[in-house]
Amino acid sequence: MFTRAAPFTPARPEEILRQVNPWFILLTFVLALLANAVPVAGLALALRPDFLALAILYWCIQEPRYVGVGVAWLLGLVMDVADATVFGQHALAYAVLAYAAEYFRRRVLRFPLWQQAPQVAVLLLACAALILLVRFVGGAPLPRWTYFVPPVVGALLWPLVSVLLQWPQRPARSPGEL
Repeated sequence: MFTRAAPFTPARPEEILRQVNPWFILLTFVLALLANAVPVAGLALALRPDFLALAILYWCIQEPRYVGVGVAWLLGLVMDVADATVFGQHALAYAVLAYAAEYFRRRVLRFPLWQQAPQVAVLLLACAALILLVRFVGGAPLPRWTYFVPPVVGALLWPLVSVLLQWPQRPARSPGEL
């Protein structure tokens, strides 16, 4: 009679998920943009991943019908305005990230979450390297080696982000189910 919520664990391969609500995708993008825009300093700034890139990567892999290169490009333009950086650098990086996510989608989904993390790290590092390249060509000085720490932190957060974003799609379970 009573149903309980799905446990806070990754979906099993045999589990059928509900269709994602496009408004939930939009909400995750808004929250990720706000997380990127929160002013932080010190160690938090050095470790903060690009949450918008992480959300774009997740939705491009999980729901390519809703999120693709065009959406990533538009979100990149919004991020450029929010970050007050060279107009188009995030747009270019996010579009390339979305293309790579769509290209490697089946490969990434084949592995469990903890094995997806290294593949996500490569994609996030490529995104950060592209942003760095655009900044360098624009005349900005090269940053310290810590510039590449946030993509690694983002990859370490990948299993948690995946479970969080997948949780509303999980069907409710009956009391007798494990």
